[in-house]
Amino acid sequence: MRQRTYLSPTLRDLPADAEIKSHQLMLRAGLIRQTASGIYSYLPLGKRVLKKVEEIIREEMDEKGAQEVLMPAIQPAELWEESGRLSAYGPELMRLKDRHERDFVLGATHEEVITSLIRDDVKSYKKLPINVYQIQTKYRDERRPRFGVLRSREFMMKDAYSFDTNYEGLDESYKAMYEAYQRIFTRCGLDFRAVEADSGTIGGTDTHEFMVLSEIGEDTIAYSDRSDFAANIEIAPVQVPELNKDKEALRTLEKRETPNVKSIQEVCSFFEVEPQITIKSLLFIIDDEPVLILVRGDHEVNEIKVGHLYPKAKSIELATEEQTVKVIGCQLDLLAL
Repeated sequence: MRQRTYLSPTLRDLPADAEIKSHQLMLRAGLIRQTASGIYSYLPLGKRVLKKVEEIIREEMDEKGAQEVLMPAIQPAELWEESGRLSAYGPELMRLKDRHERDFVLGATHEEVITSLIRDDVKSYKKLPINVYQIQTKYRDERRPRFGVLRSREFMMKDAYSFDTNYEGLDESYKAMYEAYQRIFTRCGLDFRAVEADSGTIGGTDTHEFMVLSEIGEDTIAYSDRSDFAANIEIAPVQVPELNKDKEALRTLEKRETPNVKSIQEVCSFFEVEPQITIKSLLFIIDDEPVLILVRGDHEVNEIKVGHLYPKAKSIELATEEQTVKVIGCQLDLLAL
């Protein structure tokens, strides 16, 4: 291939939305170009990088006895209705109709399709265990695509699915995939941690995420340098030292005016108290019902943990300002001292 005909356009000036170094370097080196928000074309150099990563993944998955398949990106919505995830997955699931007005979705993940496939074609337990994987384009309608290809609406993903006859076999399959992922991340030269995580709409327990340590990103993890403990902050248990109650005399409950004071910081400054001795409340709408969540003044509400309190809920959202005014008559957080 001659260099003068090689499609590798470089950039001197970067787009304003290229905030992080990886995005900037991929644009400047001519690996990718944006087609629309969160949608990218991979140019020859970018495609070569993808192929090298895919080769590592295939080698490690094949070593563990997994079999590669390729499933359709367009999936019948009825499969998602059967699993109960059509509404639970939320607006990130891209939906469409064909010319006959039949409902379909663009594949954000493939649990429904692979389950239907195995259910229809594996007729005996003697064929199990089976572990299949694919490397395929996925689609998720991100509300705010960002960080280049890290948070995009169309992306390449490797997903694997195992089918076993009992929980012991399931544990063995899980262990095999855990080891494969460790080798994949190690061979790619990444500084990573396998952390306990929330399983989200997929369900189940004993979930791990392999997290690459970085200064950017949207997840925070807690891990120990002296043990193998690591967990996503979404599920990590909170251990807070008990407050010294002897320093605070018990006060008589009374109503106090707080003119033009709204935030927890403003209220604490107004009363000359520390946030950790206050309680703040946030209104959530859970399956169309208002629920008030109370936390210590210096803490934040973890929506994933709220979801664990309501495991059967289909919708958990922080109330809008209009909903807050309608339900409790105030515009911002409620505070109680």
